[in-house]
Amino acid sequence: MDEIKDLWSCKKRTLQWLFILFLWKAASGQIHYTIPEEMPKGSFVGNIAKDLGMNGKQLSDHGLRIVTSKGMIQYFALNVNSGHLQISEKIDREKICGEIEKCMLKFQVLMESKLKLYSVEVEITDINDNAPQFRTKDWKMKLNEITTLTERFLLPKAQDPDLGINSIQSYELTGSNHFSLEVQRGENGARQAELVLEKPLDREEQSAYDLILTATDGGDPVKSGTLQIHIIVLDANDNMPVFSQSVYEMTIKENIPKGSTVATIRATDPDEGINGEVKYSFQEITNKATQIFQLDNTTGEIILAGNLDYEESSFYEFEVQAMDGGGLSDRSKVFVFVSDLNDNEPELTLTFAISSIPENSPTGTTVAILNVRDKDSGVNGQVTCSIPSSLPFELKKTQDDFYTLLTERRLDREEVAIYNIIVRAVDEGSPTLSTSEIISLKVLDTNDNPPAFIKSSYTSYLLENNPRENARITYFMIESQVRESLLSSYLSINSETGVVYALNSFDYEEIQEIRFLVKAQDGGSPPLSSNVSVTLFILDENDNAPEILYPSPPTDGSTGIELAPRSSEPDYLLTHSGSINFGGVPVSQFVGIDGVRAFLHSYCHEVSLTSGSRKSQFNTSKVNDSKVLTNQQNSDVKDPILSRLHRLNQAQLIWIIIPSIS
Repeated sequence: MDEIKDLWSCKKRTLQWLFILFLWKAASGQIHYTIPEEMPKGSFVGNIAKDLGMNGKQLSDHGLRIVTSKGMIQYFALNVNSGHLQISEKIDREKICGEIEKCMLKFQVLMESKLKLYSVEVEITDINDNAPQFRTKDWKMKLNEITTLTERFLLPKAQDPDLGINSIQSYELTGSNHFSLEVQRGENGARQAELVLEKPLDREEQSAYDLILTATDGGDPVKSGTLQIHIIVLDANDNMPVFSQSVYEMTIKENIPKGSTVATIRATDPDEGINGEVKYSFQEITNKATQIFQLDNTTGEIILAGNLDYEESSFYEFEVQAMDGGGLSDRSKVFVFVSDLNDNEPELTLTFAISSIPENSPTGTTVAILNVRDKDSGVNGQVTCSIPSSLPFELKKTQDDFYTLLTERRLDREEVAIYNIIVRAVDEGSPTLSTSEIISLKVLDTNDNPPAFIKSSYTSYLLENNPRENARITYFMIESQVRESLLSSYLSINSETGVVYALNSFDYEEIQEIRFLVKAQDGGSPPLSSNVSVTLFILDENDNAPEILYPSPPTDGSTGIELAPRSSEPDYLLTHSGSINFGGVPVSQFVGIDGVRAFLHSYCHEVSLTSGSRKSQFNTSKVNDSKVLTNQQNSDVKDPILSRLHRLNQAQLIWIIIPSIS
């Protein structure tokens, strides 16, 4: 770790050009940065706020944040104060991307103020942070003394996970002039060192040689690794082992159990004895592959020692060697292809979600943003997301593996107040695997329904002489006139229950019915209201006794006396006695003869008069209007009441007649 820090310090000035990052914005809105690996935490990657066209002073208003999938390492952080993208974890290109030339880290940035996602990719460039290394420090070879000149022998390859100029560029051999080194380039550009015999061997003259093979990369500074080669000169062994195949290829499923035989390699050697005994060994194999595979050096069986995972590695390549007891050997390549199984469920990550929404929100309102990911490949990793079709929402795929949940139509809280939306992600593997996420959404009420009466009109009956109720102030009864008074002087209404109260005792003889409007108004903003017509009928009670209209009783308590002149003739009208039941007529207004006058002057409808003194000492007879009129015209008494009564077509009068005097 200290070496890396020192290297970084030394190269800081040299690598400054790498810090001047280039970026471009594609039509899709993707932002691209390039940085070298192994930069310290907190290093500047790019001004993402500026590249998105945001003012740094307004960053907190935009709600800018990085979105990553569940379980992935967060290599970058966003400084919300400056808008800079910074490194939050050490980035090792070789660990992340292996031998892939173009190493990309991709993630999404969400601007919550616009509910918009931006794709960001950071390219990690290689630095020379790895020295070439041989798999072993020592290498032994056995050469027969009859080995022909210029015969070539493959030497172990050094490994350097760096790329390009930082990878292995050359090999050098030192230690003896009996041997030389030739480096061949393979089809993929990899260098392969070969040992070439330049001078004849003589075991009696020299039985062993110690050489040093050095592998060097092209970094700055240059790094190298060495291999000690010990060559033993043997007596003649004129046959070398030969593999049955130059390349062994096999395809295995990722779920095969440990201990399974992956393949069996075979090499034959016609020599007898120790020169014909073949031993097998791995060559040119990575450390990771040695943890997965084991090789039986006697049988040639390649056995699975670890767990395969297609998502971690889908291909393994290594070399095997067959060497006989005389030191002669042959090599072959082994290619292991791992086939994918649908062994990973889709992963749903809720990137953004709201918990409540007004019912009057427009169609297309964003409810949530989800990210779906499946570690499997091919059809096993193809995922489809859906929601129940009965819900008023739709799920749209936006970009890459992101889905947006939108309202499909207007919501109605009065129909459904809470939605539990199940988002289901299903892959296309066999058998299919799925996962789901529940989004709970509460529909907020808005004032979209006016109050409604159950009936279009209401009718109520109330007995007169009803007990008085405490006055209740209301703001929902529409004021109007009842006779000469305001409606509020007769009635009030409970604003909460709608119960109508009487403020006074009603008199049927004054008021028979009251019509008024009631207004129901809610507390919304703005308030909504409805009106309803109410008719209140007053029922009559027998609460008035008949009273003598005329003559008026004396005020001093004595018996009433009517005097007639001595010259009065038979059938002369002495007086008229009448009583009236003021059903429907105000009692207090028509008492006595003055009351009758007032009654006659005030009413033109039918009035019924009945006898008020059937036990009088006077004889009584019922006369018609014409007789009354005649008698009235013949009398000296001119009473305007009689003339007024005469004009009442339906009146029934009981007259008191003076009997004739003999």
